[in-house]
Amino acid sequence: MKVSKLILLLFLLIPGTLIAQENKFKNEFGFRSDNDAYLAYGQDRYYTNGLFIYFRRAADQSKLNKKLNKVIWEAEAGQKMYNPQSGSITDISFVDRPFAAYLYAGGSLNFLFNSENSLKVSLQAGTIGPDAKGKETQEFLHSVVGFYEIQGWEWQVKDELAFNSRVAYKNLLFRNKKGKVDLSIDSYINLGTTYAGAGAGLMFRTGNLNQLFHSASTESTVSNNSQTRDLTEKEFFLYAKPLLNYIAYDATIEGGLFREDKGPKVFDTKPLVFSQQAGVIYSKKRWMADFSLMFKSREVKSLAKPHQYGSAALFYRFN
Repeated sequence: MKVSKLILLLFLLIPGTLIAQENKFKNEFGFRSDNDAYLAYGQDRYYTNGLFIYFRRAADQSKLNKKLNKVIWEAEAGQKMYNPQSGSITDISFVDRPFAAYLYAGGSLNFLFNSENSLKVSLQAGTIGPDAKGKETQEFLHSVVGFYEIQGWEWQVKDELAFNSRVAYKNLLFRNKKGKVDLSIDSYINLGTTYAGAGAGLMFRTGNLNQLFHSASTESTVSNNSQTRDLTEKEFFLYAKPLLNYIAYDATIEGGLFREDKGPKVFDTKPLVFSQQAGVIYSKKRWMADFSLMFKSREVKSLAKPHQYGSAALFYRFN
């Protein structure tokens, strides 16, 4: 009788264990696309397109110290592309922000603590200028979707090798008793030949939320021998992230840091830029989707206006 009860108990426990394991995946692959066309304003200016590919893998959590919940390493490659007020400029006098592109590959380590603080360290290497292939990429995209003919890339910034680093820190401030609303600090420091500066602000989330060490909002939904129970199997929440950014240097505006001939027309940056990102995230089992809108104050000491763009991401988790 005791043996039959034990067998019955095992049959009841095993499916639950399998379901729990099925929802935990060690690896994640996906992409993010930024474009001002997502806002349907008909604009094509400033930060006009970005495409990024990511692969993430979680380290064995059973081997971490008591303070750490996860360590996730990430490999990425991407391209950012910038226009003046349009991608079709027939005279250099209309250039209010340089044509520029940044092409890179890099990696990062994301340290996520049981306190729900996190520290992410990233390194990138690449290039700006014609070697970054901004002209060719924009011409291809416009030909595929039937947009206007590209003109003006002969006035882009000059070539320079790029080496950049970033340290990002997040810190949970508050979560309500029902676990449906939280607030955290979001900050970063950039140091490199392309981007240098710092920023700080807040991240507000509301909806079905997981802890910040297992959330799409901190790129931490992969797990490897997790020792912690999640707050929810499905994340679905709205978020807002206002940031104040200090810009020390931006080579896509000012030209290469170590070049004397930076380009036919470059500008100084505005040192303080305010940004506001608002979006929605859905994450369950193998899939994560994110769509957001970004609004930025003026970045260039010229006649350039504030600008905005949309960002869409899709990720797939697997073992």
